[in-house]
Amino acid sequence: MSIDPRRLLGLAFASADLLVELRGGQVRLALGAAQRIMGRSEAALMGAAWSALFHPDDRPLMDAVLASADDGQRRGPIVLRLADDQARHVGVILRALPENEGRISCAVTAAQASAPALKPGELQPRESFDDIAKGLFEAARATGMELELAMVEFAGLGAMRDGLSPSEAAELDVRVAGAVRAESHGGSAATQLSQDRFALVRSRDEQSETMLKRLSRIVNAEASAHVVPLENAAPPSRALRALRYALDDFLRAGLKEGPPANLTEAMNRSVKRTLAQAGALSAVITQRRFNLAFQPVVALSTGQAHHHEALVRFEDGASPFAMIRMAEEFDLIEELDKVVVEQVIKRLANDYEGKLKLAVNISGRTIVSETFVDHIDRMLARFDNAKGRLIFEITETSAIDDLPYANQNIQALRSMGSMVCLDDFGAGSASFAYLQQLNLDIVKIDGCYVRELADNSRDGAMVRHLVQMCRDLKIRTVAEMVETPEVEDIVRSAGVDFAQGWLYGKAAEKPSPALRHTAPVRAMARRAGASESWG
Repeated sequence: MSIDPRRLLGLAFASADLLVELRGGQVRLALGAAQRIMGRSEAALMGAAWSALFHPDDRPLMDAVLASADDGQRRGPIVLRLADDQARHVGVILRALPENEGRISCAVTAAQASAPALKPGELQPRESFDDIAKGLFEAARATGMELELAMVEFAGLGAMRDGLSPSEAAELDVRVAGAVRAESHGGSAATQLSQDRFALVRSRDEQSETMLKRLSRIVNAEASAHVVPLENAAPPSRALRALRYALDDFLRAGLKEGPPANLTEAMNRSVKRTLAQAGALSAVITQRRFNLAFQPVVALSTGQAHHHEALVRFEDGASPFAMIRMAEEFDLIEELDKVVVEQVIKRLANDYEGKLKLAVNISGRTIVSETFVDHIDRMLARFDNAKGRLIFEITETSAIDDLPYANQNIQALRSMGSMVCLDDFGAGSASFAYLQQLNLDIVKIDGCYVRELADNSRDGAMVRHLVQMCRDLKIRTVAEMVETPEVEDIVRSAGVDFAQGWLYGKAAEKPSPALRHTAPVRAMARRAGASESWG
């Protein structure tokens, strides 16, 4: 068989197990290990509709790549599932050579799934995108692969979508997701930040203007972007931190400034802006520029305030959640936790009647610190009358990396007379692993399971089973976001020990009795191992 040299050049543009030539969306030529790669012989591939060979959920991605395969441009690699064998993935690179009569040459190789599967119209959620990006950072550092972060904005896309019928809006979503994924590395490293703004990690092998022209044409909305080179020398953890701040900054401010020179500059801009808005975080910590507010936690057996949770309130009104997240990102969370605990201990020490009991939040990062426990030991040695009246609530805003070491520190805190609580149980993916490996006194049930208990039997069943499990483990329970008498009755009947929420009072400047004084009920038997000092 005689083949035009230009066709051979198109087929040989990359090393592959299978070389395929397309024309009009159909396979016109197949050379190589077709049976092994695609599960079909070369002859069986001939004349097949190319997109139909792939899983239906992946076809919009392939269609977007084909639609953007302009003359002379290399597209891909993208990773797709096969239609006949969903467990089998292939990597595809395409190129349309000039003056090749509209033929598109494809290099196909066996591949591994690089990201969670997506439905048509979907992009990776931020969490998955972060994980994919970190993996790419690590690969780039090891191989020298050059990557860049593209932060893309489509002018008026949200307004365009709002003016469409539901079916038309769904079609637009599929087209946009396919177009954005087609520009990303592997066809998976892309996420949506808002109605108009997207982010993707891609190979740095062409001008960004070329990408923007393709996106504008396929989506039918003008695309603009900041394209930021990723430095291979940066540790993946730092690169990921920079990426998160750059994306948060882009989500908040869009493309108002000129493009940053690299990801570090993008992070520095974001950090500078964030610090300017929230106040210099290190100064806030060192100068103790915060106050404490106190919310009662009620013993359901008596209806009285059993203890109070101490909550941080910053002087400039900045969001506590945003400031705490910033402290974690900048590795300042331990210092913040230490100074907050100091203020709580001093407050306990100034309560000369010795009746006040306070709970204080600490990060999952802080509980694995080598110095935190020693710091608390020294503080309690100075303020001896605060012992036995302090509880530490470990939050899941940051994951605990070393559970055995965390448990060692928890037992050290308990040996000082303090109790330890796992906060917001159920909100984090690792809650059950924590419960399995950490010896705790209390578990606080996340408010999302508690708030709607009166209307949701599933959540009620979940709470009852969790309480029973904690009882078996000799762990007490707190239900947060208790806002109605109906929910209070449900959590009490489920065996929950303590409750917290607006039914009993909002956070206030001074610890105060609970607003709602529930009639005492028969107290449940004390669980073995519970601290007597907490009543």
